[in-house]
Amino acid sequence: MITLRSARDRGRAHFGWLRSAHTFSFGDYYDPRFNGFSALRVINDDRVSAGKGFATHGHRNMEIISYVLEGSIAHRDSTGNEKILPAGEFQLMSAGSGITHSEFNPSATDELHFLQIWIEPDEKDTPPGYQQQPFARTSAIQPVITPDGRDGTLTIRQNAVVSHVRLQAESIRQSLDSTRSYYLHVIRGPLTVTAGGGVLHLQEGDGLGLKEESVLELASAGNSEALLFDLPGARQPAL
Repeated sequence: MITLRSARDRGRAHFGWLRSAHTFSFGDYYDPRFNGFSALRVINDDRVSAGKGFATHGHRNMEIISYVLEGSIAHRDSTGNEKILPAGEFQLMSAGSGITHSEFNPSATDELHFLQIWIEPDEKDTPPGYQQQPFARTSAIQPVITPDGRDGTLTIRQNAVVSHVRLQAESIRQSLDSTRSYYLHVIRGPLTVTAGGGVLHLQEGDGLGLKEESVLELASAGNSEALLFDLPGARQPAL
């Protein structure tokens, strides 16, 4: 079963200093058709003006991933972490039993563009945690976040794998477990996807949900980038 989420149909928010596109229901935007996908709850495509950002606020029982596309994030949290997250690096903050943090664009001139992703954990009230790391390309579909931190990946508190897709004028065939759910979010296109007996041509911001599928083929004529989420097959209960 294939579900297309077109970039142009995403929810929108504009606060002057922040422009955001919401793949799933978030804040004042609600669409019962797109209210998360398995344990994946949020994909926000955020653009933050120079010198602006998210003031200190709290989270609980959520795995929060940031991936910077342009610019950098100045991160500070209640566990003592003060970090700069540059473009190309992944950040994973496990909110666990509770954490407060702020995220700012430290540039005086340049816009910050990043993806904010929330995945529900499979256990509650664990100690908060913070991880950050770049990943040099070693394969076209490369795991960067896994449940066990294998091969130097970031460790998530959920039975989920996040893979970084980077195609360079090539095509690749990926086997899927038909008992699990998958979500593909295109960062930079175009990207041609063959799945479920059909062919789709995806652009930046488009998404694709896949259930009960056994194979996925991706092709690009140039340089395309995406994230592929390997998620539990059943929808996760709300925490």
